[in-house]
Amino acid sequence: MSEHGGDAGSAERMPRSPLYDYVDLALDDQRDTTAPEATEGTDLPQRAATLADDPDGTERRRREFAVLLGEFRRTPVLVPVDENGDPLTGDFGGVRWIYAFSDEAALARFALARGEGGREWAYRRWLGARLLDAMVPAVGVPCGVALDCADGADGVVFPPVRGVVPDEVAVDVDGGTEDET
Repeated sequence: MSEHGGDAGSAERMPRSPLYDYVDLALDDQRDTTAPEATEGTDLPQRAATLADDPDGTERRRREFAVLLGEFRRTPVLVPVDENGDPLTGDFGGVRWIYAFSDEAALARFALARGEGGREWAYRRWLGARLLDAMVPAVGVPCGVALDCADGADGVVFPPVRGVVPDEVAVDVDGGTEDET
């Protein structure tokens, strides 16, 4: 028996969430690369890419996005709602996007960009994690979150892909069975 009940070996058989990969990437960034690696786990492949291994910066950008995603998940954001209290959304590229804003100034820039700066905007404050884990699946169609979408290059989209939204609503997950062996 393990400390928290159940078979001690059962933890090894549980599927690993893809979100742990993002946590591992963020931890790799914080690791002291000047110190020699511990001997434990030396047979595992090296996860952290060096600059020589990543000349186009793809791995660096992936890690930056993972950090941004983690920050978004922990942060309350403003979500404008319609008269029924439903989040305001827009469709683009075959995906429905829930609009979210980091602060009232970002929401005001969005209102002005829509030509609706003169009206009062109702909004709710939700954690980014709640948007990605509960609201996106509730939409029923491919859906992501557009953060500060009126801010051009300073805006961010969290698309409906594995590791960002739950796998059951991610568009890049095959709908087949998991392991048929």
